[in-house]
Amino acid sequence: MAQSLAKFIQLPLFNEPRGNLSFIESGRHVPFEFSRVYYIYDIPSGAVRARHAHKELHQLLIAVSGSFDVRLHDGVSEEFVTLNRPNVGLHVEPRIWHDLLNFSSGSVCLALASAPYEESDYIRHFDQFLDYVAP
Repeated sequence: MAQSLAKFIQLPLFNEPRGNLSFIESGRHVPFEFSRVYYIYDIPSGAVRARHAHKELHQLLIAVSGSFDVRLHDGVSEEFVTLNRPNVGLHVEPRIWHDLLNFSSGSVCLALASAPYEESDYIRHFDQFLDYVAP
């Protein structure tokens, strides 16, 4: 049986009557140090985000509000997962193509990245990705 491409990380959750609290500490709750944080919001209906892979970058994706689906592809296998809990992150490793789609109204995707933005780390065309990860 093939290993799952989806690597979920359960984040700390403090539940109390005043509301829930979750947090993330770099290098403690995720298997990498993060140096960039960004978020995607106000996504139009039907839009697909990401549509790329990274050569070296690790990311943790979290649906802090609403939900969305993530298509993962390693060059051979494809997997779809849904993110809809703000205390669960999806670790997207390098060399994994990912598309973000089916955003619910009002959804927000929070992303933690292991490095500052560097265009040369991106693979933006799926056919080039397949060539890059081919054995």
